[in-house]
Amino acid sequence: MRQNIASGAPWESIVGYSRAVRVGNVVEVAGTTAQDGDSVTGTTAYEQTRRVLEKIAETLTTAGASLNDVVRTRIFTTDISQWEEIGKAHGEFFATIRPAATMVEVKALIDARLLVEIEATAIIS
Repeated sequence: MRQNIASGAPWESIVGYSRAVRVGNVVEVAGTTAQDGDSVTGTTAYEQTRRVLEKIAETLTTAGASLNDVVRTRIFTTDISQWEEIGKAHGEFFATIRPAATMVEVKALIDARLLVEIEATAIIS
């Protein structure tokens, strides 16, 4: 069984993607940013990372999962020198869960105001 989960963003149908897809007990959450409509929540990497992880948690709930089911995160940042702030926020959500994680610097995200984008994989046990 496949469950596509939409965020309602207008570009989902243009680009042809879903906020998340659940197949069986696996949930893949697409790259998520702190963009909420036309605005971006937070001006620091820490604030944006917290907002991103809140959005991922909400998406997982819709898919019947939770942060406790996350086994992997992939973090993309436009400024790797901010890794400690990003890591601090990530640790606040995942300190006891401790998924496998990757953080890489990228040249840019889709909006210059965005500093962080995160993907997540969850396996519901």
